[in-house]
Amino acid sequence: MTLRSVLASVLACAAVGLCLTSAPAQLVASSTTPDTRRVSADDSIESVLAITIDGLNPEALRILGPKGTPHLHAFMASGASTLNARTENELTITLPNHTGMVTGRRVTAAEGGHGVTWNDDRRRPRTVQAAAGERVESVFTAVSAAGGSTALFASKTKFSLWKRSWPLAIDKTRIQLDNAVMARSVRRDLRDHDRAFRFAHFSLPDNVGHAKGFMSKPYLRSVKQVDALLGGIVAAVDADPVLDASTAIIVTSDHGGLGTSHSDARRFANYRIAFMVAGPGVAVGADLYALNADNRRDPGTRRTSYADSYQPIRNGEVANLALDLLDLGAVPGSEHNLSLGLDVSPAQ
Repeated sequence: MTLRSVLASVLACAAVGLCLTSAPAQLVASSTTPDTRRVSADDSIESVLAITIDGLNPEALRILGPKGTPHLHAFMASGASTLNARTENELTITLPNHTGMVTGRRVTAAEGGHGVTWNDDRRRPRTVQAAAGERVESVFTAVSAAGGSTALFASKTKFSLWKRSWPLAIDKTRIQLDNAVMARSVRRDLRDHDRAFRFAHFSLPDNVGHAKGFMSKPYLRSVKQVDALLGGIVAAVDADPVLDASTAIIVTSDHGGLGTSHSDARRFANYRIAFMVAGPGVAVGADLYALNADNRRDPGTRRTSYADSYQPIRNGEVANLALDLLDLGAVPGSEHNLSLGLDVSPAQ
């Protein structure tokens, strides 16, 4: 099922007011016990595109609905998702959470984390490794070591930290503050280059949230704008038969937000985020917690800690989910989804 066909159905139901505001769960098999055999979602996947929407509060998707954010709703309907995932426990700010996404590590260095606690363009510590006090691998280094090409597209200059940290593993870096220009760069790269992993970051909702307030009318307009940019990227994949048959896309965020800040890690509006996956073999219209009932728990409104027996789905799972989809092993030294146990395929 392509996003184009799903988008048509989402827009049709929006016109009569009958759409759900989250991915329909009726296509999820009822059996999700540990003994259930699953079809691998990665048999035909040769490329993964991870997209982050900086400062996306999932409540915005409920308010805007399928009519306001048709592409994100279509994306949820075409794959597996949850609007109740979690950030890193320690911090709900941009650079620490994004670094967790690509390393699979928590933040606190003393507990095996990546050590990136700042959120600006400072040059000291110069690398993630210097922050952690040890060697830190990433999804970029894992893909590169396996012979794959990688690319980074970001709309905040602070992401230059990653290029300094893994200079030989990131084949292309484009940091462009204009989100529309950045989206065009991603589409052009999809057309012109064969890569195993791409990471793309949209800053617009976060920028507007700080200036005008998260969940304000200008903020909601910015979410609609990014929805359209995301739709253009997914449509570019969908329109190419080779890419459509071999590309998985992950969409998540680094934090939510309310008012003009998101720095209080104890606040529900800050630590709740969306997590979505779509692509060949991924369960259609599925709830990620239902697919992973044996090893994940929907946390409700709880913040949760890393010590909980059943973890929520976290944005830090991006790296190892991407590697699992590519049939590669987990990032060395990582913690989030180290066992590669996050299922995105339908139960059989």
